[in-house]
Amino acid sequence: QVQLVESGGGLVQAGDSLRLSCVASGLTFSAHAMGWFRRTPGKRREFVAGISWTRGITDYGDSVKGRFTVSRDNAKNTVYLQMSSLKPEDTAVYLCAARFAGPNTFIETTPEGYNYWGQGTQVTVSS
Repeated sequence: QVQLVESGGGLVQAGDSLRLSCVASGLTFSAHAMGWFRRTPGKRREFVAGISWTRGITDYGDSVKGRFTVSRDNAKNTVYLQMSSLKPEDTAVYLCAARFAGPNTFIETTPEGYNYWGQGTQVTVSS
């Protein structure tokens, strides 16, 4: 059974930093591309960041470019999202997702492209 478990969310002030973690189990982590999305009430899941299964290729949503960094540690089956210069509009539930892409290193930016999802961790940024 595949499980993705996010952690690291919390309440912070604007301008602060936060690092989210997502630990995967039940799958061959090193063979899966990983993504971070965020969800706010009444809105579609928004692509935040993604990292390929090999070569460390990354992509980011326009609203977080230059502020967020995605990375992975295959030895720990973990993907990270380092968030800096946080803004109130970054407030959301952050979800981790996994995608088996075969040899493809393309970063999928739509939720429909991912096979597995975590439950999410809440990030709240106060002004």
